[in-house]
Amino acid sequence: MKAVILAGGLGTRLRPLTLKTPKPMLPLGKKPILEHLIDWNKKNGVKSIVLCVSYLRKSIEDYFKDGEKFGVNIEYAISKKPLATAGQLKTAEEFIDDTFVCVYGDSIFDFSLRNMIKQHKTKKAFATMSLYEYKTNLEYGVINTSKTGKVTSWVEKPEIKANINMGCYVMEPGILKYIPRNKSYGMDDVIKKAMSKKKLVNSFITKKGFIDIGNKESYKQANQEYAKKFGNRG
Repeated sequence: MKAVILAGGLGTRLRPLTLKTPKPMLPLGKKPILEHLIDWNKKNGVKSIVLCVSYLRKSIEDYFKDGEKFGVNIEYAISKKPLATAGQLKTAEEFIDDTFVCVYGDSIFDFSLRNMIKQHKTKKAFATMSLYEYKTNLEYGVINTSKTGKVTSWVEKPEIKANINMGCYVMEPGILKYIPRNKSYGMDDVIKKAMSKKKLVNSFITKKGFIDIGNKESYKQANQEYAKKFGNRG
């Protein structure tokens, strides 16, 4: 099985850190984010990797080369411009001929990808999304009212729960036909399109957290969390 890692974004919210370094190559502990992702795939039995690259791609290619040094096989799908998540995935079409994993290149995971793949195959899903059971407390008291405006209850700073997208998918190659070529297209667009075609989009829910690196604040937090969790090992 192959894993497609989307590593072509501009990382605009992390500037100036990403002016000379693509976001997936920013260090987390002693390794770039992308190396952690490749290690995680390898640990879960996926050793064939397609890197979708664009912005400052040479630094990624020079570091990973063909992947031999990292115990994997790496191929490169190249786009000349940013294409959003699904648009980037489309550039890897020529490398895909079977069930595959697709991962955003700016997150770190520690759940069992092996189990997610197994579930995808058992359920005969068209696409499986990894979801994280997210909980947070609202900062305000929530006041419920009736249609007439009568206050019916007051709940102080309630906890709310939601399943959020973690940015890791197991997909069938047929999903690629729903993505236009050389056009900016989001993963939400292609998943909604598959659902409108009555394809089975399944979920794999995990309580194991993930580290999402979207901006300078979350990158700083990710480094703190990583240091706390792994110390000098990473």
